[in-house]
Amino acid sequence: MLGISRWAGKGGSYRTIQRFFISTIKWDVLNWAIIKASLSTQGVILIAGDATTVTKSGKETHGLGRFFSSIYSRAVPGIAFQTLSLIDVNTRSSWPLLIEQMLPTVKQNKPDTSMKKAKRGKGRPKGSKNKNHRTVKLNAEMTQVKAMLKRLLKRIGENLQPIYFVYDGAFGNNAAVQMTRQLGLHLISKLRNNSALYFKYNGAYSGKGRRRIYGSKVDYDNLPEENLQSDTTKKQLRTRIYQLDVIHKKFSDPLNVVIIIKENQKTDKKARIILFSTDLELDWDKLVDYYRLRFQIEFNFRDAKQHWGLEDFMVIKEQTVFNAANLSFFMVNVSQALLATSENKSTLDLKARHHGLRYMQEVFKKLPENTKPINIRQLFKEIPVLGQIHVEKLAA
Repeated sequence: MLGISRWAGKGGSYRTIQRFFISTIKWDVLNWAIIKASLSTQGVILIAGDATTVTKSGKETHGLGRFFSSIYSRAVPGIAFQTLSLIDVNTRSSWPLLIEQMLPTVKQNKPDTSMKKAKRGKGRPKGSKNKNHRTVKLNAEMTQVKAMLKRLLKRIGENLQPIYFVYDGAFGNNAAVQMTRQLGLHLISKLRNNSALYFKYNGAYSGKGRRRIYGSKVDYDNLPEENLQSDTTKKQLRTRIYQLDVIHKKFSDPLNVVIIIKENQKTDKKARIILFSTDLELDWDKLVDYYRLRFQIEFNFRDAKQHWGLEDFMVIKEQTVFNAANLSFFMVNVSQALLATSENKSTLDLKARHHGLRYMQEVFKKLPENTKPINIRQLFKEIPVLGQIHVEKLAA
């Protein structure tokens, strides 16, 4: 906060910045004002979601707990934020819109296992009923995401009507599918690479009992050639892409699945990725492209942490933590909007330019009144480029 007050100029004292951080601010309205003017008017807009972890020490920060960090590949002490972003497919850029803090899960006492239960006999228990896979119980993360999606759709409803919600493999389950479909969206996510998938049974009815639903199980080593969509080889790495309409015993709806098999022809090692969508009409290339675009939200996390203080704030109360995180992502949107309309090519260049402009303003204030005439326009061209990485040569 002290650093912000030093750069804020007149009207931005330290006390003013402190009052700002404890204020209730509608960040979704501010973010949407910038995003709405920056999105392309034509093309597909995706809703992408992901969580990011910010490492914190101490014991007083609101929401402090242990959260998984992909950087450290383990759970670390810190705080976490759930983020929903709009991705413009045409410009391939992500714009964070809603940011909320995630609370750590409360540890539950382990049940007493000293008294062993009697083993149940073979077969189905008498009186048991079939489970309705459309009636699901959402965990804390999905409950939070569902509420955020409702707010986001309400906020952008008059201007945009996105179709697809993209999330990572954490939402590769039936509960996430049902939650997304209840909101009128199609889910694009990832399944485990050994998921038990089945073709739909298309044979004749035997005339007895219930009609068969499941056909043969998908054999990943012998996928049908008629489902092969792409086969390319680059630097001894062969990539085959298949598209299938399949069903899963734990999903209530059929899935549009894209299976990507990568084979190293030198070592014969294979890797398999299974992407899916609830939209059965979505082409394989778009499904793959939309899921890849989800990674753009990771660049938002990087910029917020590296340039806009998401890793550096030291406030500890609930409202101040919420405002500090949202301010970081708001500045991500501001910088992206400025980069789209300026000659600067990176956030570092943008910050270096505005640092230079501020330094010049402060220097001019110190000049005596009887100073000889200065070509201010030329100085404003030359001085702010100090510290920039991508600098175009100035015309003579």
